[in-house]
Amino acid sequence: MFERLVDSSGSRFKDGHARRTARFHRMFGDGAVWKIIMKVPGVHQAKVPSPYLRLRMGKHLIIGASGQLGIELMLGLQAQVGPENVVLSDVKPSDHPSSALSPFVAADATDLDAQRALFESHQVDVVYNLVAMLSAKGEANPMAAWQLNMAPLLHTLELAKEGLVGKVFWPSSIAVFGPDAPKNDTPQHATLTPSTVYGLSKAAGELWCKYYHDKHGVDVRSIRYPGLIGSNSQPGGGTTDYAVDAFVKALSGETLTCYLEHDERLPMMSMHDAVRGTMELMAAPRESIRIRTSYNMSGCAFTPAELASAIRKHVPEFNIAYAPDHRQTIAASWPNSLNDDAARQDWGWQPVHDLGSLVSHVLDGLAQPSRRWQAVVSWRPCGDLKAIFVLRTPT
Repeated sequence: MFERLVDSSGSRFKDGHARRTARFHRMFGDGAVWKIIMKVPGVHQAKVPSPYLRLRMGKHLIIGASGQLGIELMLGLQAQVGPENVVLSDVKPSDHPSSALSPFVAADATDLDAQRALFESHQVDVVYNLVAMLSAKGEANPMAAWQLNMAPLLHTLELAKEGLVGKVFWPSSIAVFGPDAPKNDTPQHATLTPSTVYGLSKAAGELWCKYYHDKHGVDVRSIRYPGLIGSNSQPGGGTTDYAVDAFVKALSGETLTCYLEHDERLPMMSMHDAVRGTMELMAAPRESIRIRTSYNMSGCAFTPAELASAIRKHVPEFNIAYAPDHRQTIAASWPNSLNDDAARQDWGWQPVHDLGSLVSHVLDGLAQPSRRWQAVVSWRPCGDLKAIFVLRTPT
């Protein structure tokens, strides 16, 4: 086993010392075993790179890259680290034009061997495993949703335990909360009693993430996303998708038939904020990450009626009708708003968009589909080097 740990042939990791040093430090800490290993030829390095520099050394792999969040994250990462350092994987490629700028590998994420081959062939430093069947679709096929939502995550965690990747991101959701959680300002550590198979799988996944961190030292990080609204991709079958559809209907002159009640308040967030928050979380020093299940992260909160009113400030003729269906029951079990104090304290999270600026941002993006993400990186000392990313679109 020891020979396997200190193998410096480069057959598994081609970026060498930094990857092995970081891996051994994660496994052994600062004790006597660590000091011995650091004296083995081919392992020693004078200084482990800072978290941000290590983040940039290898490839960033997005599994589930053709989905709603995957496309938006692709754009953000391409701007941050360059398209050549972003690897995309899904069962089929996206038709977004920017996806052609990065290498794509068709793979079934539920296949452990396919994930292993993907990691081993692309010098992956950070993996974003976004594979999921969302809430509304999941209720139509619970067993398929459970398999799709759990198997890819467990495969990724196992491969990270083996040292094939340095950091793992896995998204959770407000769907982990159920009727037993406080509806307003839902706290980080509220009781999790989800009412959907999607929520069940996310709650279980959070505990698996914590287990692999606590038991095996895997650096896995997660965010409980609220409803996400963007302009670069199509919705994927979630309960909050009405909000995305509202913008499309407004610009096409059609009436939106909303499947929620007019006053059903839900936490929401722009894709712009979601991607920026994700990259800030992944760039934060390891010691700053205190929550190893998943962080609450809040943007804004609104009802369908409030969204319609905000859209009418830009598109006065926009109409909305209400025909609640089974998705109303799902939404009613979720929080009205989230408390994200832990994310703000641990890694400096701050949302940019409230309802008004979110509406302006999404309408502007839909009206100008050729717009692309740009990344502006500023730095501040924080003990160890820490990157603060501000993502913006051209003005």
